[in-house]
Amino acid sequence: MLNRLFIFLCLLPKILPAQKAPNILPENNPMKDTSRQRDLLDVVKTIVHINPKKVREERERKIYFSILPFGDAPGGTGRALVTSTTVGIYLGSKQTTHKSTGTFAPYWNFKGRFGLPLRTNVWLPGNTWLIQGDVRLLVYPQHTWGIGNTPDNNDKVLVSYNYIRFHQAALKRITPHFYIGPGYRLDYRFNIRTDDTARDLKTFTGYNYGTGKHSFSSGVTLNVLYDTRNRDIEPFPGWYGNLVYRINPSFLGNNEYWHSLYLDVRKYFALNPLKRNQQNTLAFWSYFWTVLDNGVPYLDLPSTGWDAYNRSARGIDQNRYRGKSLFYLEGEYRRDITRDGLLGFVVFSNVNTVAGSGNFFSSWHPAAGTGIRIKFSKVSNTNLGIDVGFSKGYQAVIINLSEAF
Repeated sequence: MLNRLFIFLCLLPKILPAQKAPNILPENNPMKDTSRQRDLLDVVKTIVHINPKKVREERERKIYFSILPFGDAPGGTGRALVTSTTVGIYLGSKQTTHKSTGTFAPYWNFKGRFGLPLRTNVWLPGNTWLIQGDVRLLVYPQHTWGIGNTPDNNDKVLVSYNYIRFHQAALKRITPHFYIGPGYRLDYRFNIRTDDTARDLKTFTGYNYGTGKHSFSSGVTLNVLYDTRNRDIEPFPGWYGNLVYRINPSFLGNNEYWHSLYLDVRKYFALNPLKRNQQNTLAFWSYFWTVLDNGVPYLDLPSTGWDAYNRSARGIDQNRYRGKSLFYLEGEYRRDITRDGLLGFVVFSNVNTVAGSGNFFSSWHPAAGTGIRIKFSKVSNTNLGIDVGFSKGYQAVIINLSEAF
């Protein structure tokens, strides 16, 4: 596995160039003027003939809400009842502290899938600490295709399980853009079963670990973050790099000792940097995810669509490809259609490969798509995204607040 990591690192460009950064954050300019922009609230005011109040400076607000009464459940399961609430708050001076965010997005897909996910990113005053959280309670039936680059879309089985996730990390600032700190991750799945009475999960996959009635993983993590982006909801130009090294020892309740490595790299290019209120951006995202031992529970193996925010592999069914290692690459072009920023569009493509059978880089799985963007809130700079993604034998509509990455 280590040689695969070495190959991956050699393929990457200079991921983390050293930069000298001031403590003042230019993107949090307190005098920011949004009077020339429009969002959905402005459209509603026009339709119902509400006279807008005098524009106030953004520095008067520290808390922002975005509520989406509909959306798309993870995994591309079609119709779903979804509500997504995003809260942003500044815990310190807006000139020196990033906006803390929390997203609560309960969903039900009318087919037995139910979820209560809560994700948080808390920036303490002066960006001295970043506290990350990912807590989920899920009832989660989904198809699985086994391990490796299985070519047959029909060779699958429906696996149902209940899932409790508790991921937390506390990262200390070392330099203005560099953070490091410990974390803890719990992944507990129970009532694991298939819809085929003749084939349980172990029989179908031929895999011996975590394919019984329950699966338990408990581990500590070392987290490293490098981030020069101006904001998370709609990133301005910059670099993002995240490394998570996870160790699951037996004394924390694991049946087998195992450890894993996750490396996430993103880069954003502004094609018209002088026009800060107009989107014209080229964005790239790549991650490498690998387990370094045998004994890893099946549902904890690297799999498409199972990144931290379930945003990768648009156009490919979630869980479609699974293996002991996964390499992913995506590119997206983002552009405003209207000068006021109300409407925009994106065009994207992605590709992945997994290890399981044959050579790691011998089989690639591409997908592509396009989408529209509607400015949901010009104050928090949040977009409503509606994307259509497709690949061989599969297509899906994805609805989200904020960009995919």
